[in-house]
Amino acid sequence: MLSGQSAGDDAVGAARAGPSRTQNVRNGSYGGGMTESDYPWEPPLAGTEAEHLTGALDRLRTTFRWKADDLDAAALRARVGASSLTIGGLLKHLAMTEDYTFTVKLKGEPIGPAWDASRWDVDDDWEFTSAAADPPEALYLLWDQAVERSRARLDAALAAGGLDQLAHISSPDGRHASLRRLVFDLIEEYGRHTGHADLLREVVDGRAGEDPPAGWRPRSGAG
Repeated sequence: MLSGQSAGDDAVGAARAGPSRTQNVRNGSYGGGMTESDYPWEPPLAGTEAEHLTGALDRLRTTFRWKADDLDAAALRARVGASSLTIGGLLKHLAMTEDYTFTVKLKGEPIGPAWDASRWDVDDDWEFTSAAADPPEALYLLWDQAVERSRARLDAALAAGGLDQLAHISSPDGRHASLRRLVFDLIEEYGRHTGHADLLREVVDGRAGEDPPAGWRPRSGAG
């Protein structure tokens, strides 16, 4: 199935975090005095469709990575209430989703050597449930490298056929998805799970806010 739900804006969190991108937009000024070196993850103000889509995806990737960054094993396994979601599980799930989108969905190719596809024959949520046994450095590296692969694969696909090209994946009636649809789905996937990471991280150590601070870089993994 081709599906996805996007997370809504957290107005309360944005207000608590102080001046932010969303508040600048509401005030009619996009970014104020931002520079590209301070906020390299910001999408262009007026680019092509492909530039805006990849820019939006990279901004969400960065925000998620910031929410997940620099945690130990216990924090990566922390849960909220009855939910089974963890930041470690989200790192592994989104790494898998990155690889799956631009191999199986786009090309009909195997998901790649980073994954043992047979694990999902036993547990549909294997990437979530198995993350608790993975050390933090392995989870961060897995996500970082999956994103590097995705960027390269998406860049190559855009150069070869643009957003209108048809992907391998199709609906039951035989209609194929476009590359545009795959990118939108991945943006929605990150929107949903970055919202989950917002809540989990605030419970772990109080980190809150909409965007990473100026000049932020990952402190863990290969980023």
